[in-house]
This record gives sequence, structure tokens and C-alpha cells, in this order.
Amino acid sequence: MEIKGLNKEKVLEISKIKQEEDFFREYRLDSYDIFKKLDNPSFGPEIQLNYDDIIYYKSNNEKISNDWNNISCSIKNEFDNLGVIQSEKKMDGLGVQYESEMIYHNMIEELEEKKVIFTSIDEAIKKYPELVKKYFGKIVSNHDNKFAALNGSVFSGGSFIYIPPYTNLSRPLQSYFRISSMNMGQFERSLIIVDHDSSLHYIEGCTAPEYTSSSLHAAVVEIYVGENSTCRYSTVQNWANNVYNLVTKRALVEKNAKMEWIDGNIGSFKTMKYPACILKGDNSSGVCITISVGGKGQFQDTGARMIHIGKNTKSKIISNSIAKNGGEATYRGKVDIKKEATNSESFVRCDSLILDNLSKSDTYPVNINENNTSNIIHEATVSKISEENLMYLMSRGIPKETAEELIILGFIDNFKQELPLEYAVELNALIKRVL
Repeated sequence: MEIKGLNKEKVLEISKIKQEEDFFREYRLDSYDIFKKLDNPSFGPEIQLNYDDIIYYKSNNEKISNDWNNISCSIKNEFDNLGVIQSEKKMDGLGVQYESEMIYHNMIEELEEKKVIFTSIDEAIKKYPELVKKYFGKIVSNHDNKFAALNGSVFSGGSFIYIPPYTNLSRPLQSYFRISSMNMGQFERSLIIVDHDSSLHYIEGCTAPEYTSSSLHAAVVEIYVGENSTCRYSTVQNWANNVYNLVTKRALVEKNAKMEWIDGNIGSFKTMKYPACILKGDNSSGVCITISVGGKGQFQDTGARMIHIGKNTKSKIISNSIAKNGGEATYRGKVDIKKEATNSESFVRCDSLILDNLSKSDTYPVNINENNTSNIIHEATVSKISEENLMYLMSRGIPKETAEELIILGFIDNFKQELPLEYAVELNALIKRVL
């Protein structure tokens, strides 16, 4: 089944397919009305989309399964070639979304014994409606921006995770998202709740093949981090360079809690993504480490936002961007320390590496400090590959091309160190391919 083009009737059709209750159907309709009224963002890359050409929902008649052998061969081969199922051995749980629907979900018995919930958002709406409604749309409002409103009207798939109090997982949970159709839009909605005194590491991977027509990925991620808890969200997105990647990610961080975003953007035509932490609780902290690589025809507009509300809060933003072959890689960030957030501090570092005269890198920081007991440190560098370093490596018998690769991979080393080994290896291969 396929739904192409966007109007009120098609929004209602998606809700009907999913057999949703009134709350979510009305949320979709409200979001659609907001979407029609909002303009594209006034900053960042130019967005040129014909919304009538986009496929908003597509089902391959695959029922969600916990047995990979039950998935149709053509789809199974795609994910096998990507190495997704192989990585399951190193995870506590794995979810796979193909086009608009989750098709695979599995987790070890230990998680079930700990009362951890890891399923699709669609299943969670049916099985745990009150828990979902308590958090859904509270951290990212459908008024937030045009693409959050679009997601609110047509969302399908995405992960729902609930970690009960006093629960620590020994290994990460993982979801993988795949767009395989021309003009396909993917609008997953992920909601993660880490209750008090608990921890979670969640890993996300995204890919799409390349077509001549543009595809759209407009996801929303909401994360609640309870008191004394920790959440780490790691992602390496390798969309094809015909995909608009327009994502809203935000976390609410309570007292003594910590949120970490580890965010890599390698592919896509145009990206706009700024993971955010709202440091609500006293002594809470937020970290965002990002890498963006802009190759030929690509515009990566990425960064982070840290909003300090609680006292003694801390944040750190580390951004590495690389541009080559006329690509653009931009940092756009905001640190806002509120008046009541006394004795707080933030550190921001933006490093850009430009590899030729055709490419471009810009930095647009906004730093606001509303009290005199807090401080913000901001550092930024823009550089090219050092001829001295290049000559040193070449003098040791290393070919110029290999020497350049080594310098580039060293430039993003602080990002790679935060990834699981399998993802760090994949990142190396992706960057070599792009550059």
C-alpha cells in the first residue's frame, strides 16, 4: 500500500491504517494544520520540495517479526549486505525499519526480565497508550518547526524505549532505518524514556540508495532522562546525496542526569540537524559531539543546542566539519544559560577542515549568558591540511593520498573514540569513500 501526496484525507488514512485512538488522530490533524501555516526555516540551506510528489506511507506487507528468517528475501538481502543483522550479536536488542514500518524487532530475555520496553512507536501506542501520551509531543512540540509539524501529521515507525528505574544495560540497543524507494519520505518518531537511576546506550544507523529524484527524511526524536540517569544516543547517518535530512532531536535532562549525543552526518543532499539538551535539573549535564562531511553537491548544516535552566549545569559541544569538492559544512549552535542557572558552564569547540578552494565552512554560534556566576568558553578553528604534516608523512614513504586520509581521520579522532568499534570502522570506510 502506498500513500502519495499530502492532504487532510491522507493524514486520516494513515491514522486509520494504524487503528489509532482519538488522541493521536487529533494530534495528526492539528500537526497538519500547523504544517500548512509554517514557512521553511529562514536559515540554513534552501529547501525545495514538492510535497505532492512525496510518498508519505508505504507498506511492504511485512509483519513485524523477531525471526530474521521470516523477512522476505529481497529485503533481508539488503540488510545482510549492510551488516545490520551481524551487528545484532553485539547488542541487547535490535529494531529494523524499512520504508514506513518496523519489520523486525528482537531483544534478549534479560531485557524482558528487567521490564525494559523496546518496540516500535506504533506498537507502543497500542500497548502502552497512557505511558506514550505522558511524553509524546511534550519535548518536541508540533509548533516547533515546519518539519516537526510534518512529522507529527504523517509519522510512521520509529523506536519506543522505556528503561525502568534502577536499570542498567550491559550492551546497547540499536535501530536501523532504510529508505529504498524513489521519492520516499521516512518520518519515524522515536520516544525514549530513561527513568530515574538508570542508563541506556542507543545506536541508530540510516541509509538509502541514490535516485535522481529527491527523498525526504524528517524524523523527530524525544528523549527524557530521569534523575541520576544517563543516556547516550549514537548515530552515523549515511543517506544518499539525493536525500533531504531534516531532523529534530531534543532531550529533557533532570537533576544529576546526563545526556550525550554522538552524531555523525556523512551523506544526504542537504542536512539540518541540531541535537539539543534542555538541562532542567540542578547538576545536570549535556554533551554533543558531531561530525559533518560535505562532499560534492552536499550542504551539511549541523550543530547543537544547550539550554541551561538548572543550577550547576554543564554542557560541552565538540563539532568537527570537513568540506571537499565544493561541499559546504556549517556549524550552527546555541548555548543559552538562563538567569536562574547559576554556577553553570559551557564549552564549545568548532573545528573545520577545508580540503580545496571550492569548498566552504561557516560557523554561526549564539552564546547567551544571563547571570554573572556562569561562563561560556567558545573556540573555533578553520584550517587546511598542513603541508608540513603532509611532507613529514610522505618522507616516511607514505603516498600523498594515503597521507591525506590519515590526517583527515586523525582530525575526527575524538568523534571515533565515542563510537562502538564496528561503527568506528564503518565511519572510516564511509569517509574514505566520500572524500
